[in-house]
Amino acid sequence: MFLLAASAHFAVSQNNTNSPYTRFGYGEISDGAATELRGMGGVSLGNRSQNTINSVNPASYTSVDSLTFMFDIGAGMRFSHFSDLNKSKNTLNANLDYMTMRFPLAKWLGFSAGLLPYSLVGYNFGQTDSISIPRNSPAEDPYKVGYQQSFTGSGVISQLYGGLSVGLFNHISLGVNAYYLFGDASHYRTLAFGSSSGFGTSFYTNQIKASDFKFRYGLQVYNTFADKHDVTLGLIYENKDKLNGEFTSILNGDTLRNVKGFELPQTLGVGLSYTFNKKLTVGFDYTQQKWGDAMFFGKTDSLVNTSKIAIGAEYIPNPAGRVKYSDHIRYRIGFSSANQYYRLGNSQPNNFIVSAGVGLPTKTSKSMINVSLEYGKIGSSSLLREDYLKLTFSASINEFWFFKPKL
Repeated sequence: MFLLAASAHFAVSQNNTNSPYTRFGYGEISDGAATELRGMGGVSLGNRSQNTINSVNPASYTSVDSLTFMFDIGAGMRFSHFSDLNKSKNTLNANLDYMTMRFPLAKWLGFSAGLLPYSLVGYNFGQTDSISIPRNSPAEDPYKVGYQQSFTGSGVISQLYGGLSVGLFNHISLGVNAYYLFGDASHYRTLAFGSSSGFGTSFYTNQIKASDFKFRYGLQVYNTFADKHDVTLGLIYENKDKLNGEFTSILNGDTLRNVKGFELPQTLGVGLSYTFNKKLTVGFDYTQQKWGDAMFFGKTDSLVNTSKIAIGAEYIPNPAGRVKYSDHIRYRIGFSSANQYYRLGNSQPNNFIVSAGVGLPTKTSKSMINVSLEYGKIGSSSLLREDYLKLTFSASINEFWFFKPKL
């Protein structure tokens, strides 16, 4: 598992996102949702599907069939269009997203493990401007000195997790995920003045190398009414934690190392899921992260609190059908809205996503091919707007591994 995790981390780190927004904070924070849940707007907290590895809420692991082993691997590609008041740019990136597995340890005890991205950094842009330098005589107009700034960044912080959930009283499930965060993200800035100015060139580097643990706790309360109505209430919680590792700032070759002053935020989420007759599922999530209380480079005013809402639905035409393949195709739709954990000027950018997806079952097993398509918009053209399409594929292998045939 460790070798697979290392290989997957390397694959992700070689194919990063390409967004100037990842310059801020730890980069683009991943929600960890599986492909099928992304097609539903990322709705996860109340999801208890037997066919989905839902690592977002560890309480869901007890939903696994007592005889099956599940393995899920996902990969995606993202086309982005950036625009401001003066120019525009297109980018295309692809990467391995995640690997997860789930299986039962007992009828009341479920286990899951896998590798997920925590944050992604990838950007490369620059700008040209000038500053006014006063002359010796106040009567003379200041002269302008031109300069060019370039900004580049790359890296990924991954999280290797293992989780358990325990079923209680047939209607309650408690779960916990333990994550090991590792990886690095580097940010570079070059400030170059013209050769005649006498100011020269300055180089700035900030690098974060993470190596730490964190925990997420989950709860699901579920019940079935009149044999057709399934309702699940889900909760998740993460405490604010220090992020240990090596944090390096370099200015023109002078290095300062600081192993303190970085934290991950307190997270609280609540979700509700309703399924009618095993055909139609609708869900709603609300998640809040208190980034404003978390230190970043020793300060608690660098980042801001965030909230996210997500709504999604899944429809299966005829789950009990045995003739038509189309009866078992899963159709998904959803949307989400989340403000970002940093500010640009006086504004806090928002990430609005509309998504759709399908689940294509295999004919010989309970395994499934899942596809999701997300359209997202971050920011506005007055500063910087990113419109993107993200296409994600996953193979969810679901096999009977714990069945003992009769002799």
